[in-house]
Amino acid sequence: MFRQLIVATILAMPAISLAQQATRPAITGISHVTLYADDIAKSEQFYTGLLGWRQVPSNSTATGVRCYANHAQYVELVAPPAPKVADRLAGVAFSTSDAEALRKYIGSRGVAVPASVAVEADGSRTFQVLDPEGNKVSFTQLTDHPLAASPSASSAVSSHIMHAGYVVHNRAALDHFYKDMLGFHLYWQGGNPSTRVDWVMMQVPDGTDWIEYMLYLPANPSLEQLGSANHLAPGVASVAELQTLSEVVMKRL
Repeated sequence: MFRQLIVATILAMPAISLAQQATRPAITGISHVTLYADDIAKSEQFYTGLLGWRQVPSNSTATGVRCYANHAQYVELVAPPAPKVADRLAGVAFSTSDAEALRKYIGSRGVAVPASVAVEADGSRTFQVLDPEGNKVSFTQLTDHPLAASPSASSAVSSHIMHAGYVVHNRAALDHFYKDMLGFHLYWQGGNPSTRVDWVMMQVPDGTDWIEYMLYLPANPSLEQLGSANHLAPGVASVAELQTLSEVVMKRL
């Protein structure tokens, strides 16, 4: 009789869905930011000549380049599509410990995901989704054989991408995506005036990098407004050193 009660109880319990069983793999930081560049060579000079990052060919396009801040972070410069778009930001990518497990995890939450991860030429594994506002968001698992450190790395004025920001219209929708589903958490928020929230910084769940919601733009922002809102922030050891070096480099451009 006792065994029959146990069996009946188990059968009466609701089935545990795959979504409830899934565990989110670690999301450790910003992997890369992809930008549209009208003049790739000129933009490349900014990242390599000014910041001291290492340039290598892009894995994804014959006309693009990657400028590495360190072995795991880079800016990818690609030619804009035709017809050209006003927005220079093509996408943001985050590093994960397991791309395939994360793809399944996100898919189990009702987000459209590709059928499989893509394996790039360097061995990294990646996939892309759209966030609730249509921003391209990628997740990349670092290759087992990452790029070797640049010989000039010790003299570079920047060696890390701290955060990336982009225009956000619906904070609640993005919070559901980044906070509730992916585990990002509030790092800081503020505005001008201080009684208003214009910027919201959301830190990755398993690292120190963050993204920034830019909430203050009008419905139809200008190219200049988009350029200031959709951004990336390289960390530097000395702003004064960077300013001095930028004056020299900009004279060459």
